[in-house]
Amino acid sequence: MKTLAITRDEKKVRATVDCTDGEVSIYSNCAFCIHCKGIRIGEKIYPSPQETAMQNISGKQSDDEVLMNAAMQFNSLAASATGIECDDDQNTGFRSRYRR
Repeated sequence: MKTLAITRDEKKVRATVDCTDGEVSIYSNCAFCIHCKGIRIGEKIYPSPQETAMQNISGKQSDDEVLMNAAMQFNSLAASATGIECDDDQNTGFRSRYRR
């Protein structure tokens, strides 16, 4: 597992990490990548909301609603994050979490 440091632009609108695929947005890449296992805020690591949602889909709510809530939670955590916990130790790059 590695920690990818987040780089923010001057206006703090864009947040990126250096991935095997190059510099990528945490909002459009990491959030949907199977390698994203957590969000680091200071010294604390929060599990990836999407990872947790995929493990806990139970049918009580619609799957779409569960995944939408996870995406919103990821965005909230990412706003103050300092790093992304990535398990891509083989350097394979982005792999979609939602492919079957």
